[in-house]
Amino acid sequence: MRLLECGHAAVTGPLRVCEHMLVEKSPDYYRVLTGSGVRYDVACRECAGKPLTTVCEGCAERAEDWGESLGWKGTPEIRHEDRPVPGTVRSQPWDVQPLNDRCLAPLPDGWLALTESGLVDQNGFTCAVALPVTHGKKALLALHTSADGRYAAVCVDYGSQAVVIDLSAKTVVLELDRGAYHVDWTPYPIVFVPGDRVLAATEWNRLDLFALPSGELLTEREPEGPFFHGRLTPSPGGRWALDDRWVWGPAGLPHVVDLEAGLRDGGVQLAQRWYAWDQPVAWVTQDVVAVQRIGEDDELMLDGVELYELPAGRRVGAFAGPSGPMWGHEGLLYVVGADGLEIWEPERGVRIGLVKGFRPTAHRDGTFVALNDGVLNSFSVD
Repeated sequence: MRLLECGHAAVTGPLRVCEHMLVEKSPDYYRVLTGSGVRYDVACRECAGKPLTTVCEGCAERAEDWGESLGWKGTPEIRHEDRPVPGTVRSQPWDVQPLNDRCLAPLPDGWLALTESGLVDQNGFTCAVALPVTHGKKALLALHTSADGRYAAVCVDYGSQAVVIDLSAKTVVLELDRGAYHVDWTPYPIVFVPGDRVLAATEWNRLDLFALPSGELLTEREPEGPFFHGRLTPSPGGRWALDDRWVWGPAGLPHVVDLEAGLRDGGVQLAQRWYAWDQPVAWVTQDVVAVQRIGEDDELMLDGVELYELPAGRRVGAFAGPSGPMWGHEGLLYVVGADGLEIWEPERGVRIGLVKGFRPTAHRDGTFVALNDGVLNSFSVD
C-alpha cells in the first residue's frame, strides 16, 4: 500500500483536501464540486481553486468534522439521458373544480375531488362536507384518501383541524385538532395506515393512531418531545411513514416512524437540515426514501435529492437536478419540473425521460393526473 500525501499508508479517501484541513482543528471550508455528479473536495477559504491533496479515508472523513461549511464552489453535474417515454396519455371531461392543487386524491377506480359543494368522484358520487376552519395566510384545505377508497380526510395544511369521513356511509367518523401552536409551519400530519387505521397529529408534538370507523384511540403515551410533526408520507408497503418534522433552531429533522411497531420504537432520524423542512419527499422502494435538496443548511443547498435506506436510516446516495412535487413508482422518481413531468432513475442519478408540458397534482399506481378547466388529463406508465 503506497504512502499518500497525508503521510499515511492507507486506502485513498473519497475526496481531496487542502493542506490546512489536515490539522487537528480544521478551519471552515468550501465544498468544491468536481464536475462528476455531486462529488466534491474540501478546501479552506485561502485554498479554494488551488491544487488539492490526495488523502486517506480517515483524513477525508475528519476534514469536515471541525469547521463549518461555507457553501459550494462550482456546478454539479446534472445527468440527462432522455429517451422516449413509454406511457399512455388520455384526456376526459370531468366538470368539477377542486379547491386547489391539494384537493385531488386517488380512489381504486378513479379520483376524488374536494370542491365548494363537497366531495365528488367521477361516477357521480357526492358527499357534503363541513369544511374545517382555515386561518392564516398559508392555510390551505387538502384531501387524502385511504388505499381501499373507503375513507377520506379533509385537513387544513398549515392549520389546526382535520376530519375523517367514511365515504361508504357519508359520515364524519373522526374530528381532529392539533392546536394552534406554530401550525403555520407544516402541512397537517395525517396518513391512512393498513388495517383501517389513521395516524394523525393531536398536538404540535404528538401523533396518535385511531381505529376506523370507530375512532377508537389506539395509542396511550405522553407527548413525544420538543419537535413539531410535519407532513406524513407512507412507504408503498405501509411499513414506514416519513415525518417531515422540525425543531427550534430551527432545523428540519426528517424522521421515519415504524407503523408496524405502532410508534413504540421511536423511529429513526435521517438528517438535520438547518432552516429546511417541508421539502418534497417520495419513496423509491419499500425501504428507500428520497428527500429533496442536498446539504445541511437552507442557504447552502443544491437542488437534487438525498436517498436514505431503512431500517438504519443511513444515506446511500445523492444526485443533482430534481426540484418540485415528487412521487415514486417502481423504483423511479417522477418530478414536476419547469418543463413538465421528469422521470429520474435514482440508482444512477440520471433523468431518463420528460413528459413535456404535463404538470400533474395527484398520483395512483403509475397514473398521474391534472384536472384543469373541466378536463382530466392523465399519463399512465406502460
